[in-house]
Amino acid sequence: MDKIAVGGGLPKNVVDIDASPAENLKNLAKAKGAQLSELQVCILQRPRHDELIAKVRETGARIMLIGDGDVSGIIATSQPDSGVDIYIGTGGAPEGVLAAAALQCIGGQMQGRLLFRNDDEKKRAAKAGIKDLNRKYEMNDLAHGDVMFAATGVTNGAMLKGVRRFAGGAVTHSVVMRSKSGTVRTIEATHNFKRKPLAEG
Repeated sequence: MDKIAVGGGLPKNVVDIDASPAENLKNLAKAKGAQLSELQVCILQRPRHDELIAKVRETGARIMLIGDGDVSGIIATSQPDSGVDIYIGTGGAPEGVLAAAALQCIGGQMQGRLLFRNDDEKKRAAKAGIKDLNRKYEMNDLAHGDVMFAATGVTNGAMLKGVRRFAGGAVTHSVVMRSKSGTVRTIEATHNFKRKPLAEG
C-alpha cells in the first residue's frame, strides 16, 4: 500500500497521495506556519524509496529514515515530541489498516492506495470484492466506528520498548488506544513465568 499521513489539528486534505512530495510539503509547511526546512519527513528505508527520498531532499525538508515499523512512523506524526511532521511511502496493506486505526484514536489524516505486483494479486483483490484497483482510501475507509488499537513491543522501537527477559519472567511494554474517548494507555507489565495459571489450580 502506498501511504501518506499527517497528525491532527490540520486543515482537511492538507496533503494528498496524488500530489507530488514538493506540493504536499509546501501545503503542509503553509498549514503549520513553518519553513520547508523545518519539516521532518519519516520514510521507510528501502531501495524502492530512493527516488522519493531524492525528491524530498530537493525541497530542503529533513528526513528521518526508519529501518522498519511504518505503523510507528505513521503514529509518530500525531506525537508532538516525535519531531515527525509527515509520513510518506509504501509498505504492507495490513500495517496501513493498523496505522489508520491508531490515528482514529489519537487524531490525524491518512490516505492509502493498494499496489499490485502481478496479475495474481489483482485476481485475489477481485475475489475479495475490490472492484476499483486504483481506489484512494481515506482514513475512515481503512478504519471506522468505535476503534480500539493495541500493540506490544517485541523489540525496541520508536514507540514501544521490546520484551525484557529476566530469570523466571519478562517485562513487556504496551499501548492501548480507543477512538471513542481518545484515551491512550501505556502499560508496563511484569510476567512471572514460575506462577501457575489459575486454571491449573
